[in-house]
Order: sequence, then C-alpha cells, then structure tokens
Amino acid sequence: MGLQEEFEEYAEKAKSLPESTTNESKLILYGLYKQATVGPVNTGRPGIFNMRDRAKWDAWKAVEGKSKEEAMNEYITKVKQLLEEAGTSA
Repeated sequence: MGLQEEFEEYAEKAKSLPESTTNESKLILYGLYKQATVGPVNTGRPGIFNMRDRAKWDAWKAVEGKSKEEAMNEYITKVKQLLEEAGTSA
C-alpha cells in the first residue's frame, strides 16, 4: 500500500475517534491533514472573534514547513496513537 492510500485509510479511521479526543489532538490532526492535502497556509488568519477557525488556522500554520510526505506520515502516526489510547485497533 502506498503512502497516499494509507493516508486516506487513516483519514477515514480518524472520523471514528471517540468524543473524548482532546481538541489539541484534533487540531494537530487538522493541521497535518491540511498540510498534506493543500500545502502551506494559503489564507489570512481569521479574526480574533472567530476562535474556532483561528485555532485551526494556527494548527495548520504550525506545520507549514513540512513536506506533503512528512505531514502524511505524522498524521498516520497520530491517528494510530489516538486509536490505541482509545482502545480501538488501528
């Protein structure tokens, strides 16, 4: 299985993460996913009153220097870790 296929598989598995998954973990996954699928941040930072989108933007910006492959690998690793912590097999 290639990296792209494995990434897509774990993107699907990420949808089944438990509600107890922390916002911090979700933001890490969001940033890595956007970096892997879109590339570097291509929008302006949302305003101060848009806290949710601002946090997502910041998470994406935090991984801006990573290559598509690095972001995919880190995303897969993070999903596996979260599934193990939740007691779900990866």
